Amino acid sequence: MDHSLPSDNNTEQRPFALWVDVVEPLTDVAVEYMVDAVGAAVFSVLSPARSHGTLPTAGIKIASDADVQALNRDFRDMDKPTNVLSFPTDDEDGTLDEDGQFYLGDIILAVGTLIKEAENEDKPIAHHFAHLAVHGLLHLMGFDHETEAEAEVMEALEIKILAHLNINNPYQ
Repeated sequence: MDHSLPSDNNTEQRPFALWVDVVEPLTDVAVEYMVDAVGAAVFSVLSPARSHGTLPTAGIKIASDADVQALNRDFRDMDKPTNVLSFPTDDEDGTLDEDGQFYLGDIILAVGTLIKEAENEDKPIAHHFAHLAVHGLLHLMGFDHETEAEAEVMEALEIKILAHLNINNPYQ
C-alpha cells in the first residue's frame, strides 16, 4: 500500500517533493498521523531550502526496528536500535536526480522505537515523528551533533522549526 503524500505539480504551493514508504504494518490512522507529521516537518525544513533553482527532494522510509538496527550495524558499525538514520547523497551539497530535482538523501525512521519513545515521554506520536524527521533532514543538509557546539546549533534549529509547527521544544 502506498502512503505517499499527494503529489502536486504546483511547486509554488508545495515547494518540496517527498516520498514516504511505510513497511511496518500499521493502522490507517497511525500512518495518516505519521505522514502528516513528516510532511509538515519536511515542508518546514525544505521550503526555505529551495536552492539550485530546483525542487528539493528527500526520501523517508518508516521501517521496523529490526530493519533500522540492521542498517545501523551495517553502515555505522553500531549493532543497536536507534530511532532515526540519515543517508545523505555522496555529494554533501546534494545532487540532481534523473528528473532534475535536487535530491538530499534518505531518512529511515524506526516506527516501534519512535512510538515507545513518544509514549514514554508523554508526547503525541505525530510530534515525535515530526521532530525526528526534522532531525534527519538537518543531517541531510549537513548539520551534525558530534560536538557540543554542533549539538547546540542543531537543537536550536530543531526547536525553531518545530515551533513553526506548533510543537513544543522536544528537549524539555
